[in-house]
Amino acid sequence: MMWRLRRHSRTICLSLVLVSIILHVLLAFVSLSLYRQPWDPPPPTGMPSSKHLANKSYGFTGITVLTDSLADGPQRDSPGAKVSPPEKFQSGKIAPVKAPIVKPLASSLAKLQALFNHPLYNAPISAIKEDDFLLRVKPKLRSDSSSQMWVSASHESYNNAHWNSSSDSHPPWLRFHLAISRWQLYNHPDPNMGSVIQQLATHRIVSAVQKTGGTQLKLVMTFPNYGQAMFKPMKQERDDETNYNLYYFSDFERHNAEIGAFHLDRILGYRRIPPVVGRRVDVIKEIKNITTDRRLARTFFNSPVGNVCFYGRCSYYCTTEHAICGRPTDLEASLALMLPDLSLANRRSWRSPWRRSYSRSKLAKWETEPDYCATIKKTAPYDKGTRLVDFIDMVILDFLMSNMDRHHYETFEKFGNDTFLLHLDNGRAFGRHSKDEPSILVPLEQCCRIRRSTWLRLRLLSRPQYRLSDVMRDSLSHDPLHAVAPLLTEPHLAALDRRLKTVLDAVSRCVEKHGVGGADEVMYDDVSQPEDMKTRHLQ
Repeated sequence: MMWRLRRHSRTICLSLVLVSIILHVLLAFVSLSLYRQPWDPPPPTGMPSSKHLANKSYGFTGITVLTDSLADGPQRDSPGAKVSPPEKFQSGKIAPVKAPIVKPLASSLAKLQALFNHPLYNAPISAIKEDDFLLRVKPKLRSDSSSQMWVSASHESYNNAHWNSSSDSHPPWLRFHLAISRWQLYNHPDPNMGSVIQQLATHRIVSAVQKTGGTQLKLVMTFPNYGQAMFKPMKQERDDETNYNLYYFSDFERHNAEIGAFHLDRILGYRRIPPVVGRRVDVIKEIKNITTDRRLARTFFNSPVGNVCFYGRCSYYCTTEHAICGRPTDLEASLALMLPDLSLANRRSWRSPWRRSYSRSKLAKWETEPDYCATIKKTAPYDKGTRLVDFIDMVILDFLMSNMDRHHYETFEKFGNDTFLLHLDNGRAFGRHSKDEPSILVPLEQCCRIRRSTWLRLRLLSRPQYRLSDVMRDSLSHDPLHAVAPLLTEPHLAALDRRLKTVLDAVSRCVEKHGVGGADEVMYDDVSQPEDMKTRHLQ
């Protein structure tokens, strides 16, 4: 009897447990069905969910607005922009969060256009004399045998070109060459720049040979209209930062650095770097199959994964370990318009007074003598004219893009010492964004001399409405390779703003060091306008 009672009690307990489990399961289903009903308030409009961000395609400006609104507070370029603070506890309750009110950022395009429309970039200039042009078109002879037609030995590759004294008949590269003057490589604005850029980016390549000299591989590309460009291939990814343990003279040249240098030089108002464009080339069709350089042709091979590679012949980095490889045949590169041939316009090479020792242990003279510039100021050609401030312009360019490899510079021999400096060979720039190199700025700090026009433009580029990083971002976005990825990463663009402030601070210290009248001592006044006009230019 007792055994039967225990059996019934056990059955009843198990039944109650089972009923309890079923009730809990039903309660869970009901709770889930009530979760997130339509009457629940949506998330704040200014703070989209991660799923929404992952599925929505944002433009670059949209990403900037989102990041700044969530992380940095009010927009830098919109002084009146307001962003709601994060949720706060008030009397034990969570205060409602309002959607952030963010004014749209002024597009970088508008900033770049506004910059180039500014009076500092459009100062009136006197007419250029005929002798101040680098090249001149010779008048056509009356002899019937003097034809202006160029005929190539290979009619399939080159165009037959009828050129006369009219610029309308000239190809873009020739119009560019004929516009080079004593003061700059091209005008602002330059109506010919668009056609030059298009030629570099799209015209068919009919010849590719290796350029002699140098430590790294470079090619000379020729187009059907006889124009030529310097080709520098992609050697590392855009976000690769130079190893801190490498010396500057061991660094690789970067194709995107050449492109970035051209855009920065133009934004600074120098116009001393020939046009440079990014381009994707087919290693087989546009190099291997058309080259007449047998030494270059012998260096082509296929990598273990099937990519077509080549390495050429040069002093240091032309080996199989440093080969240039396509993916599998597609290769990124920079193409810079070649300057006139040396037989037409010879150039003189100048050793930089602040040249580095290129030694792992030995210091240069300027690194050990604080008053080194006093000696340079007494030495030709730095003792007269604009050569010193022209050199300081180049120093500022190199510091902004962290180029330590400026051992020489060139000028056109025709103009003697009274001319601008060519800012060529910038492949080792933009190597590090996380570290600035103060030694590049030593000439400015030692000499305390700068063009007033340069200083005014630097001040302008430090203002929010013309911020250097913003105008550089837009200028680079017009390059064909921007469709693949931005030419300079955001850390590199941010470094430009940081370094610009360093330059302005250095000039301010120079002015303070000279005391009363310090500005007149430091500034080389090349702005032929009243002082009140100079001040208004900064507004």
